[in-house]
Amino acid sequence: MKKIGFIIVSLLLMGTLLVSGCAKGGASQEMLQIKGSDTELSLVQRMAEQFMQENETKVAVTGGGSGTGIAALINGEVDIANASRPMKDEEVEQAQSNGVEPVPIVVAMDGLSIIAHPDNPVENLTVEQLGAIYRGDITNWADVGGSDQEISLYGRQNNSGTFVFFRDTILKSDYSENMKRLNGNAQIVEGIKTDSAGIGYVGVGYVVDEAGNQAEGLSVVKIAKDENSPYVSPLNKEDVMSGAYPVARALYQYTNGTPEGALLDFIKFELSDQGQEIATKEGFFPVTEDIKAENNNNLQ
Repeated sequence: MKKIGFIIVSLLLMGTLLVSGCAKGGASQEMLQIKGSDTELSLVQRMAEQFMQENETKVAVTGGGSGTGIAALINGEVDIANASRPMKDEEVEQAQSNGVEPVPIVVAMDGLSIIAHPDNPVENLTVEQLGAIYRGDITNWADVGGSDQEISLYGRQNNSGTFVFFRDTILKSDYSENMKRLNGNAQIVEGIKTDSAGIGYVGVGYVVDEAGNQAEGLSVVKIAKDENSPYVSPLNKEDVMSGAYPVARALYQYTNGTPEGALLDFIKFELSDQGQEIATKEGFFPVTEDIKAENNNNLQ
């Protein structure tokens, strides 16, 4: 798959660059460590790859989930924590008790996409129906206009920011015990492609190809805030950036204090027109004007 293949290639490229740096006396070259969100992994790797072509600073990007990245920042192990959700109050308090002052930056916007098998006739769901499905209150597709078929749930593990965001925003309760908890977006996509009864949630960058077209083998379900609201798609940039799409979210990075030096240079690259173009090519959306203002305030 495109995402998995790109990650492998990126890691191989990273290893080559690191060896090259050491051979040239790379100990004097700064290395930025970034860890966290699986949703942001491919996006930030692509940004880092382009940044390294234009700068001597090396950038290592790994996944593990938003919670893992945030824990690494709290423990002083990384320069940036990628997080597809805001830090929790208790995480901020723990960080501050360790002498870490988290500063948030939003690097892109995501329309968290609800996907199903293309043979599934259900094209629209309300937020309430979606929550009921994942809570286990609705267990058959026939109850939401589909075939008489038991719903097969796909989701993330609890160290995932997407897991937390979807639970807190859509379910407002606990997930069904029957949900398959997978490590990443790519695994959910592959599962849905082979499961005619499946439903899953993934970052919008995982349901489009490099040209921005919807990937084959998936159906992207339109979502409405309620029965009286229009059904909208995460594939529509305007609906995501305006907030009309009810499962839109910001993709965060956290640093320890206001970034400086090479770290600031990298973040400025991500937020530049070039960096935001990469976000668009990866299937995500550029930050809004309001968020740009917040980012600028946090970088001062």
